[in-house]
Amino acid sequence: MKTELMAQEMRKLILTSLYHAKSGHPGGSLSCTDILAVLYNEEMNVDPADPKKADRDRFVLSKGHAAPALYAALALKGYFPVEDCNSLRKISSHLEGHPSMKSTPGVDISTGSLGQGISAACGMALSAKLHGQSYRVYSVLGDGEIEEGQVWEAMMFAAHYKLDNLCVFVDLNGLQIDGATCEVMGSDPVPDKMRAFGFEVVEIDGHDYDAIRAALKTARETVGKPTCVVARTVKGKGVSYMENQVDWHGAAPKQADYEIAMKELEQHG
Repeated sequence: MKTELMAQEMRKLILTSLYHAKSGHPGGSLSCTDILAVLYNEEMNVDPADPKKADRDRFVLSKGHAAPALYAALALKGYFPVEDCNSLRKISSHLEGHPSMKSTPGVDISTGSLGQGISAACGMALSAKLHGQSYRVYSVLGDGEIEEGQVWEAMMFAAHYKLDNLCVFVDLNGLQIDGATCEVMGSDPVPDKMRAFGFEVVEIDGHDYDAIRAALKTARETVGKPTCVVARTVKGKGVSYMENQVDWHGAAPKQADYEIAMKELEQHG
């Protein structure tokens, strides 16, 4: 499947799963969709037929509330039936509100408590180094999430141990549950801070597929330090009435909203 098409199908699955769940987080799921589409469709060495294979690349969704985007990518990759996405947040479902490594094939680490996922990603990357393994580790953080102090401890750790097998994406959409990130707890300038913490930094439009690919190439070629891709994105990307609207951080679409969103996505598919 072409990556651009996969991203569009992911957006449909995200909206559909949230509509059926009647709860969840559309805004931040849609902002990182294109990044996940490139990672799962083109970049990462993973095998749905063998989700736990030892040399697989690892992925950590540190901003765990964007789980619908991860589930959509995993479903389209073949880890479980696409229809399972409609069971999001149901009592009997293996698709919990935040990723769970115990219940969902393809999930490498349980996340949801913001700031902790990146620490786990660092541990995975260090483990690969210590054991002479070739797998790479990818992680996506939110720009609201990086207000957590633990994130910056992890960044120091990654640079100290020269984790050049670690690639961190910061989904910089400018909004978090309480409003604009610059008003809640501003973290600018993110690129300069990441450089100061010892990372190779690439700044991109997080919805530009070629820019995402080029950033990943830079990460593969960087030696001796981890890479941070600062991806400027649009919260709610792909659904006009959700774009850059903080109210859609954690509100599921009702029927009328859902129908409008799906019509827009079909038109641009």
